[in-house]
Amino acid sequence: MSQKHRFDHKKFRVAEGAKVKLSKISTAAGKELESKKDGARALGDDLTTLTQCQNRLYAEGRRSLLIILQGMDASGKDGTIRHVISGVNPQGCRIHGFRAPNTEELEHHFLWRPMRFLPERGMISIFNRSYYEEVLVVRVHPKFLEPQKLPPFKKLSNLWSQRFNEIRNFEEALINQGTQVIKFYLHLSQEEQKKRLLERLNTPEKQWKFNARDLEERKLWKEYEKAFEDMMENTSTKQAPWYIIPADDKWYSRAAIADIISHQLTAMDLQYPEVTPEQQAHYQELAATLGGSITSQAEGDVIAAEKAATENVSVEAEPEAKPEDDS
Repeated sequence: MSQKHRFDHKKFRVAEGAKVKLSKISTAAGKELESKKDGARALGDDLTTLTQCQNRLYAEGRRSLLIILQGMDASGKDGTIRHVISGVNPQGCRIHGFRAPNTEELEHHFLWRPMRFLPERGMISIFNRSYYEEVLVVRVHPKFLEPQKLPPFKKLSNLWSQRFNEIRNFEEALINQGTQVIKFYLHLSQEEQKKRLLERLNTPEKQWKFNARDLEERKLWKEYEKAFEDMMENTSTKQAPWYIIPADDKWYSRAAIADIISHQLTAMDLQYPEVTPEQQAHYQELAATLGGSITSQAEGDVIAAEKAATENVSVEAEPEAKPEDDS
């Protein structure tokens, strides 16, 4: 399954051990796409690939995908989910938003919380915020540690180092058991955040999304920025890297994220389960009871080649299966 990719993913990826300085990384759209219309076209192409890959992922039933979205308030996490994941069958996908932990969750290790929402084999899970909040918002507001009843520690820096190590080990374990982990940081500027917050206040249909606390958190921009930088420096690994996506232009960030996800899924080389000769014979018998027959792969290739020659178009040796009809 071939796919044209419009972005150089290395441009966004945080290399393992690399230093991150967000103030030196652009939040604006790059030059890969000429316009918003071009971005919509690119997104559409990748959604087709996502649908095809999801069908294979579910049918294969051996691996899974975890997508993590992090970013400042109003960076576009919800919109990314609506637009990028729109091509995915909801039966094979679960979305979980991480808000403040409840009483039960506070009684456990912070990595107990996401365990219940990890994707089963063949499935996709999207985390809107994630367990990374435990080295982000909790770091900016250390008072949130009090209800966690942690064992004594000498200094906070030791706790963050410990949690970074636990997260790396956690994600390594996920990858070893077949879960691909893709992590995105939506990189938003302060000025664009201001515009989006004002838009929420000025749009009746969006006022419900506004939280006065967002303004208090906005005052802590530098503290959050430092927390995000340390988080990515310490948890971006070769197998589960962070991607810093410019988020001031929503159409660009969505196209870039879709491009990366479709590339990662394609690289997994997902396959439909192989049908044995015995199974094929049984299927022929079942088809016969319906008054039909099953075309073999070799016969299918000949028919496809003849049709292509008639229509004067090229065809691959193994035609791509069409996405399932979700209607």
